[in-house]
Amino acid sequence: MGILRSNNNPKEEPLHYGEIFSIWTHVLGNNGLIAAYQTLYNHTGDQDLAKLLEEAIMGAEEENQVLKDILKINGVALPPAPPERPVARIEDIPAGAKFMDQEISAKLSADVAAGLVACSTAMGMSTREDIGFMYGQFHMAKAQLGAKLLRLNKAKGWLIPPPLHVTHQA
Repeated sequence: MGILRSNNNPKEEPLHYGEIFSIWTHVLGNNGLIAAYQTLYNHTGDQDLAKLLEEAIMGAEEENQVLKDILKINGVALPPAPPERPVARIEDIPAGAKFMDQEISAKLSADVAAGLVACSTAMGMSTREDIGFMYGQFHMAKAQLGAKLLRLNKAKGWLIPPPLHVTHQA
């Protein structure tokens, strides 16, 4: 009955400009994250952190595959992507130029938190159920990665909490 309904198939509904912008900027952002994480992987000495970087790269690549298909189907040009980064030996990176594992983990954690907000925003603005559901799936995957990172940061002693509010009893 609504103006956007066609045979109860949301994929036949048009995307609005907000959905297109969210999808396009998501691909652009993922392109940058993939390149950054490939570079940071070369700096990582901790194998648990390296596995989470690999998971983050794979997640961003899988998201991009789905998102690029939507853009192509709708005739939207894809954003530019940097070239894939080469693998380097950690021993070849000078000590003063190397990122430390706790810095890499903090960067990855911050990116996951920002990704959760971006997915929530995209879900909230979507009028097509399939787009909202897709972003819900992305959100769930990011939340799971975030939980793994939190556990890792606590286990390795890398978590630096903000000042804690402690009430002193008189």
